[in-house]
Amino acid sequence: MAPLSPLPLPPNPRGNRCRARVGLLGGSFNPAHEGHRHVALQAMRLLGLDQVWLMVSPQNPLKSAAETRPLASRVLSARAIAAGHPGLRVTALETSLGTRFTADTLAALLRRFPRIDFVWLMGADNLAQIHRWTRWTTIFRTVPVAILAREPYSEPALAAKASRRFARFRCPSGAARGLCRKQLPAWVFLHIRRHPASSTALRAAAPIP
Repeated sequence: MAPLSPLPLPPNPRGNRCRARVGLLGGSFNPAHEGHRHVALQAMRLLGLDQVWLMVSPQNPLKSAAETRPLASRVLSARAIAAGHPGLRVTALETSLGTRFTADTLAALLRRFPRIDFVWLMGADNLAQIHRWTRWTTIFRTVPVAILAREPYSEPALAAKASRRFARFRCPSGAARGLCRKQLPAWVFLHIRRHPASSTALRAAAPIP
């Protein structure tokens, strides 16, 4: 499958002289589901983003390859849940960037798209274990980070190592729309309505052949 790049950005609603704001929602999308769409649209609304890119990872280093569906299948599932919304883009850019770890991917994206303000988006479950990621502190120092509530992980996540390490850089949720303009590191925790969809449940219902 050929590497996928995001489609061109639409006209910036804030004017041509303003930088575009793009949220990056990375993950295995194994498979993608309506919960991913829900999170992306909530982030777009609360952060004032022009787009959210659903970045389908070739292979999460912390997950079993045997339990991960083929990249082409996961991209198709992401396209299906993004369909019909012009602000949602699906990409497997890491295949062309040649990056494996999020810290490297973000650095490469900043070089490739110097006129875009990126925000890294992730669920509270990932905040709880991001300290296991390679060069995880670099992520917080490279782009603003927005955490989307996901029960039952939210409370443990806010007491986890990353939250404690960067506690003084947490922004109030009311300032979320200005997150792109904050001096780094800067992060925000967004309380959003829970969505019941689960990739784990979908895999259980339709196991990998």
